[in-house]
Amino acid sequence: MSLRIIAGQWRARKIVTPAGETTRPTADRTRETLFSMLASRLGSFEGLAIADLFAGSGALGFEALSRGAASCIFVEQDPAAIRALRSNISNLQASPQCDVRATSVLSLGPAKAPLDLILLDPPYQTGAGEVALDKLQRLGWIGPATWISLETAHNEVPSIKGLQMSADRKVGKARITLLRMAPAPD
Repeated sequence: MSLRIIAGQWRARKIVTPAGETTRPTADRTRETLFSMLASRLGSFEGLAIADLFAGSGALGFEALSRGAASCIFVEQDPAAIRALRSNISNLQASPQCDVRATSVLSLGPAKAPLDLILLDPPYQTGAGEVALDKLQRLGWIGPATWISLETAHNEVPSIKGLQMSADRKVGKARITLLRMAPAPD
């Protein structure tokens, strides 16, 4: 199966997805809704440092890079998905902007600096996104200016201590939740 990048410099370019049932690529309509939600808040993706966690084929990260993000850390542990991800990086000639980490999101270490945007599309109904975000907050990946997108099943309502919901939208079988760091209590 292949997906198309929706907008930006790689608009309409195909990216491959891994075969099998292990990876569930984000549907075009869901990606379109997500990036519309982000664009209305960020204004532009130009120069952003981002991460695509539970990356699969990298569709979310490539969409952000296509729209001008400066760099993307892709984190994925499934071997078939990593092969698809590396193939897509090669086909798009995006190596200089990409950092692939073939590991579990939960084994990431401390961040050098908070990222501008973190995109998470974990397996549905597992709570993996909440667990990952809790850990990433403690490790410095999330700062006051960081935007976070968490995709879950439409009936999951994420709640992560220290983060507050900025927007929430159901799209088909998916729920997109945009999160920010909660302001420190006075």
